[in-house]
Amino acid sequence: MATDVHASLNNVGISAQKVRLVVDMVRGKPAVDALVMLKFINKNAAYEVRKVLASAVANAEENFGLSRDNLVVYSIQADEAPTRKWRRFGARGRFKPLLRRSSHIKVVLREKA
Repeated sequence: MATDVHASLNNVGISAQKVRLVVDMVRGKPAVDALVMLKFINKNAAYEVRKVLASAVANAEENFGLSRDNLVVYSIQADEAPTRKWRRFGARGRFKPLLRRSSHIKVVLREKA
């Protein structure tokens, strides 16, 4: 039976739509290659995704005794988190809502078969 290693990061201050652009690049890749690739992606979400992935790799090594060279990004997803609603007042007494979106990132690593 394959061992799944989990890590998550909640309430990231970047919208889920923007995080998914980065997440889709590393899904299914070896964990070490994904970490290296995320270091060179020029997006703010790449830093947050790299942080979660590094945490999952550390969990695998410390808690399960797995080698980082045998790990694959089995599943990774970015879900919507609560949206902070701010307001700005416009011309002629109008109300302009601002939506500050955030996201939850979840990573599952699995050993190569």
